[in-house]
Amino acid sequence: MFATPEHPLRQALNAELHARQPEALAAPLRLTFLALYSDAASRGQELEHVRELARRHGAPLPPDGTAHFSADFGSFRLKFERHSEFTRYKFIVAGAEDEPFGQPALRAVPQDWLARLPGRLMVATHVVVLRASDPDTPNADALSTRHFAGNPLVGAAIAGGAGFAFTDYRLHAGFGRMVVVDRGMSERQAGRMVQRLLEIDAYRLMALLALPVAQELTPWLTKAEHELADVSASLVTASEANEPSLLDQLTRLEAQIESRESQHHYRFTAAQAYHGLVRRRLEELREVRVDGVQNFEEFTERRLGPAMNTCRSVWARLESLSQRVARTTQLLSTRVDISRERQNQQLLESMNRRSAAQLRLQQTVEGLSVAAITYYIVGLVGYAAKGLHALGFHVSVEAVTALSIPLVALAVAYGVRHARRIVSHAVQ
Repeated sequence: MFATPEHPLRQALNAELHARQPEALAAPLRLTFLALYSDAASRGQELEHVRELARRHGAPLPPDGTAHFSADFGSFRLKFERHSEFTRYKFIVAGAEDEPFGQPALRAVPQDWLARLPGRLMVATHVVVLRASDPDTPNADALSTRHFAGNPLVGAAIAGGAGFAFTDYRLHAGFGRMVVVDRGMSERQAGRMVQRLLEIDAYRLMALLALPVAQELTPWLTKAEHELADVSASLVTASEANEPSLLDQLTRLEAQIESRESQHHYRFTAAQAYHGLVRRRLEELREVRVDGVQNFEEFTERRLGPAMNTCRSVWARLESLSQRVARTTQLLSTRVDISRERQNQQLLESMNRRSAAQLRLQQTVEGLSVAAITYYIVGLVGYAAKGLHALGFHVSVEAVTALSIPLVALAVAYGVRHARRIVSHAVQ
């Protein structure tokens, strides 16, 4: 036996390759596709809602934490898939009525259960898969008249010509409509083609969620760019007194930009990812043009491409504005720092001047202190000489007093200097 320990994620990662497999579809059939916008907090609620439907029909329950589940409930089949921002449901019913869109697959699902689906509806599409009755290309005008209220159709041969798909990308009583004609596709191939067609519609709408955000940001960006231009122009002639107010204005603008970048970063990056998925699904259709009918890639890119370009342009403007504000802020901060350093230098020079004046004053005071102390000590020496003379000693009071003056002055000066030196060492 091979005894090497297995990585704990090996099984899950291997199973991921087989996750979200398309349902095998055999014409004729009817299918209803729903995509509901929801967040991570509602995942448990969505799964429990699917479990409720499974309990009603006595089917196995999806395990905890599952992101995709499929089951046959007899009157219909369900395919449940959870994505990052939305959850999609496919309800499949075998057979096609004479008026298939009048009896869609959704009619077979319990209506009270449908009414309590969690989330907000993004995509709702009825699909009819029909078997080709003849080898010729379906008549687009006849299909439009019968199923699409005469609207211009978008369609093409798909799977390299093994089938056809047509839609008008309009809502009929709140639902889109799509007709797929099987002209030799296998059941798995038909399932892949239908899933790609539905994913194109879902990812297209999810990508377009960024467009209203871009349109809302555009006027603010224009205003912010003008404000930055005004500040940059003011820097040329600004005085030191104006620099703090300009820096404050730039700081507020930078905070506003950062707030919008963090708020909308996910939406814009998700839009680019969804757009990439749309383009990949269009390539996987392997379309062949039908004369007189706009194909899916042409129709989608003609409308989705400019919207995505607008989103990219707005996001690029926001990032560019952020970088320009950062550079201007750095430049102004450098000017403010230089002004502050110059002010600090002037303050230090002023302090040096004051210190020198204090030193001179101190020296003057020390000189006066030496004179005053000498005067008092000499006076004491004079009193001592007078006392000795009174006691009978032959001492000249005037001579003793005169001789003591230089000696006392030198001693006092030395003492004051020594005391100042001790204090200076203690301070250092």
